Amino acid sequence: MSGEAHYLAGLALAGRRVVVVGGGTVAQRRLPRLVGSGAAVELISPSVTPSVQTLVESGSIGWHRRPYRDGDLDGAWYVLCCSSSTEVNAAVSAEAERLRVFCVRADAGSRGSAVTPATGNYEGLLVGVLAGGEHRRSARVRDSVLAALRSGAVQDVVSKPVGVALVGGGPGDPDLITVRGRRLIAQADVVVADRLAPGALLEELAPTVEVVDAAKIPYGRSASQDAINALLISHARAGRFVVRLKGGDPFVFGRGFEEVQACAAAGIPVTVVPGVTSAFAVPAAADVPVTHRGVAHEVVVVSGHVPPGDPTSLVNWPALAAMHGTVVLMMAVERTATFAKALLDGGRPPTTPAAVIQEGTTRGQRVLRSTLDKVAADVVSRGVRPPAVIVIGPVAALADDLC
Repeated sequence: MSGEAHYLAGLALAGRRVVVVGGGTVAQRRLPRLVGSGAAVELISPSVTPSVQTLVESGSIGWHRRPYRDGDLDGAWYVLCCSSSTEVNAAVSAEAERLRVFCVRADAGSRGSAVTPATGNYEGLLVGVLAGGEHRRSARVRDSVLAALRSGAVQDVVSKPVGVALVGGGPGDPDLITVRGRRLIAQADVVVADRLAPGALLEELAPTVEVVDAAKIPYGRSASQDAINALLISHARAGRFVVRLKGGDPFVFGRGFEEVQACAAAGIPVTVVPGVTSAFAVPAAADVPVTHRGVAHEVVVVSGHVPPGDPTSLVNWPALAAMHGTVVLMMAVERTATFAKALLDGGRPPTTPAAVIQEGTTRGQRVLRSTLDKVAADVVSRGVRPPAVIVIGPVAALADDLC
């Protein structure tokens, strides 16, 4: 057992003077939470890291660009010694002791009058753990508590969600859903899931959770959007917490905002949890950056549901063909030839690199590398099928440099 014993308390520092001595990487870690508390932070240091400089420039903290000197702690409510000099930290600690101001010594916690717990935030809760000076142990326990809260293993009854949560499930790999998204799924009474939502997430649900298949298979069986909207509203009105689980990001060709509008019109509260969009994550998983310095200064994401020339199309295909950057085509496998022709007709060079990534981020991921003039034929000959993301532009060939 450690000999250190501490009293864990929450300090109300808003508007109160807090002095931080030292502007290095230790201060860089501690300052954001102090700023978030509303403290009037004054930093004393001859130099600072670039990240700390950003806080100074934003006006979040004041910076005295000089070494510490005796008297700097007058009027302080709390002090942090973050200097790389043991002598400076000892001097600051000694002044704080004389003034009866609680002081944290980052270099030697037992020599200060206060210690910083391992902390983390969860839905308005600030979780803090002290382990008698065993910092790694406190960090491990903090992480475990937060993970349990976020996963739903530990229930926070006070913040039990209500209404509907529109959750982006990410590009396919269940590990790529956001922490908040996974937590809300664990708290759901009903999950209404699309076909492209990561199926492994549903396997983790308790048997009492009702799972509704709202699959929208391209060019095949489709659940009416009106029916889905009505389903969300009826379950929510019955007092159930509903998670609408979609693949990718709900607002990137996911019709998510239509569901938000329907719920808002019915007076149902909606929580929107953005997801990792397949438009960028799937190419990344295949070593295709949608932008790259000196290669692509713009990226356009295009829905493949409506072909060029269709009267309902909102896409300026000649403009896309004239640009030099990246075009990402979503839900476009069945019309690859049509889209490629539109770009070629508009002036895109036939040798423009193209990449097609099927089932990106999952075990079934396949990557086809081609050029604009050949990609349609290659998609057919290689048997590429949805879901797949098509990337057209110089970035599609950058992976060749990795070989």
